[in-house]
Amino acid sequence: MSAEGEDVKPKQEASASEHLNLKVKSQDGNAVFFKVKKSTQLKKLMDAYCTRVGADPKSIRFMFDGRRIEPQETPEDLGMEDDDEIDAMISQVGGRQ
Repeated sequence: MSAEGEDVKPKQEASASEHLNLKVKSQDGNAVFFKVKKSTQLKKLMDAYCTRVGADPKSIRFMFDGRRIEPQETPEDLGMEDDDEIDAMISQVGGRQ
């Protein structure tokens, strides 16, 4: 009987941890919060952020732990945990001097 109880508990924990709360923080310190599944491609979060702040998706770079996030990557791929922070940086295009 105890084996049955142990079997149920991990399933409940797995479903509870299927989503992550992530914060996307801009260079000026403003933050937007998102709740995403660990298996969702981060392109959805990136597009939603740009829509919310009125920015062109091509003009924003998203960074996590100092590394640029690729749109096809998922929070699971990057080892993200609940309440992790993503940095949204305005792309800087080099010019001639």
